[in-house]
Amino acid sequence: MKKIYRNLIIIIVGIYAVFTLVSQQKTLNEYAENSKELSKQIEEQEQYKEELAKQKEDANSLEVIEQTAREKLDMYYPNEKVYIDQGM
Repeated sequence: MKKIYRNLIIIIVGIYAVFTLVSQQKTLNEYAENSKELSKQIEEQEQYKEELAKQKEDANSLEVIEQTAREKLDMYYPNEKVYIDQGM
């Protein structure tokens, strides 16, 4: 009778251990997937940061200042002729 209880307890503990290991493996796989996604997001944000830094450097260039003045502020050089196509 004692052998049966002992074997039953061993089987129950074994089943519990297997269930726990499977559950933990699923959790680890989810964490690994989340880690990959976060790494990808970090890489994208670093590229975006580099683009913004380049835009910041370019914002002080004469060409960008001139282009902004022409397009957004309608400013032109003195005696410069501006042609506007109204055909559309």
